[in-house]
Amino acid sequence: MALRWLIYGANGYSGKLIARKAVARGYHPVLAGRNATEIEHIAGALALQHRVFGLTDPSVVKAQLHDVDLVINCAGPFSQTAAPLIQACISTSTHYLDITGEIDVFEYAHSQSEAAQKAGIVLCPGVGFDVIPTDCLAARLYAQMPDATHLALGFDSASRMSRGTAKTSIERLGHGGAARIDGMVSNVPLAWKERRIDFGHGVKSAMTIPWGDVATAFYTTSIPNIEVYIPAPPKLIKRLRRVNWLRWLFKSRWVQKQLKAKVDQRSSAGPDEDARKANPTYIWGEVKNKRGDTKSMRFKIKNGYTVTAEGAVEVALYILQHEALPGGYYTPSRLCGAKLLDQFIEH
Repeated sequence: MALRWLIYGANGYSGKLIARKAVARGYHPVLAGRNATEIEHIAGALALQHRVFGLTDPSVVKAQLHDVDLVINCAGPFSQTAAPLIQACISTSTHYLDITGEIDVFEYAHSQSEAAQKAGIVLCPGVGFDVIPTDCLAARLYAQMPDATHLALGFDSASRMSRGTAKTSIERLGHGGAARIDGMVSNVPLAWKERRIDFGHGVKSAMTIPWGDVATAFYTTSIPNIEVYIPAPPKLIKRLRRVNWLRWLFKSRWVQKQLKAKVDQRSSAGPDEDARKANPTYIWGEVKNKRGDTKSMRFKIKNGYTVTAEGAVEVALYILQHEALPGGYYTPSRLCGAKLLDQFIEH
């Protein structure tokens, strides 16, 4: 019998990309989400089965997953959708994937590793651009320097954010930045550190951000100190550091609602195919040990949203084709190997 997999949040920007990529490869996942009109539309366009359900009632979620072997959660913010889906997946012995970049979600999924192991299922959040490329890069750097004590990762892309990614970034503003310090995820100020980095096409000023690798790269490498950077002009860095004094304001529900409303006013949910092809991503990483020795790597890869569409399908198929995988929490590179990065590299 063919294994059944389900894409939840299939009506979102990334959910649609993943569904189309699955169909292009000859597969027929079930599409699901809360918005009946939109789910029915995309399912009809792709000639796929669909289901409509929310996540507030655990019994409903379990009933919808009882005959499903694997779920890809594409419905953000994942701080609201990951936990109910993970708990339902543990109850129904359904593998769980998502495309989150939210540190708290990675930490929660890791805390459920023992339960997943008993259920015989894989929990592998972050099977999109967040965090496949940088996770695989971290694994490769660790292989070259197993005694590393510090890991810095970063990426550079001119691609516009999708609505979902922009809203998640807004939610994080009030909490500031994050880094892993001496093995623990720690809250730090916005633009906590700055340095100049060549991500792959010239040296740029860069700042730290609260990216998912702060959580996942530790489970991949065991390196206790981890920071993630993106390019940022010095003026922006200064502005963000001033925002640190007003972070409490960005926690306000009213402010959050206003900022998210502006995101919803965009004419498109995310970059179109031409924009994705025209805007590749550059990833960079560096490890350092106690002696001060360093090693670095950088790669030019496909656009982040293309990586998300291809990566989520690739990891789903890997799990469905490897029935004997031990249950538990995984990072993408721990599950599929650091070679997973190779299919996204542009030459």
